[in-house]
Amino acid sequence: MKSILCGVWLAVGLVAGASGATAQVNPTDPQPTCSMCPGTYIPLAELESYTKKALAEKLVDQQVRDIDIGKARIGIGMVHRGKLDKPNPNSVAEHDQISEVYHVISGSGTLVLGPDIVNRQRRPATMRTVVEFNGPGNNGSEVRDGVAHEIKAGDVVVIPAGTGHWFTKIDDHIDYLMIRIDPDKVTPLKSEAQSLDYLSKPAAKGE
Repeated sequence: MKSILCGVWLAVGLVAGASGATAQVNPTDPQPTCSMCPGTYIPLAELESYTKKALAEKLVDQQVRDIDIGKARIGIGMVHRGKLDKPNPNSVAEHDQISEVYHVISGSGTLVLGPDIVNRQRRPATMRTVVEFNGPGNNGSEVRDGVAHEIKAGDVVVIPAGTGHWFTKIDDHIDYLMIRIDPDKVTPLKSEAQSLDYLSKPAAKGE
């Protein structure tokens, strides 16, 4: 009986092993869209260095990383905006190909969202934000029938490509982590080494 059971378990093991081997090489199985891609870790200290740099050098939007994930690129940015009593002229922004996700870290403000942009004007293709951060898009004077959101620390905002976004008021300041989804890969990659090099010296004029 013992030898029979051993034979049964051996047979089961061989079948399972064969099944596993077949599954591993089956060409019809779904394949990763980013083949053998590494993960990316960004420490809090590095993100905080961007906020400190924004305050020290009066910067607003800074790109921390731009990562290839196979079918798309993901941009990670840090944004600092100071107190705003009323919206700046033509400060509605819209991006043609890149969607954005905000995670508010600190502060609060009023953000208006909507696709119907008044007095839409093309952004210059040479602008640094267009070239490196969020690709081609438009500015406008206001959002017609836009929805106002009072956003604060902890909140998340999702802004699809083509949707106007417009800060009409910032109470004292607002800092948020920016995640940019770039399916057409219109912005350049940015590595950890490039990030640390950027942080090591004053930003060039206009950055």
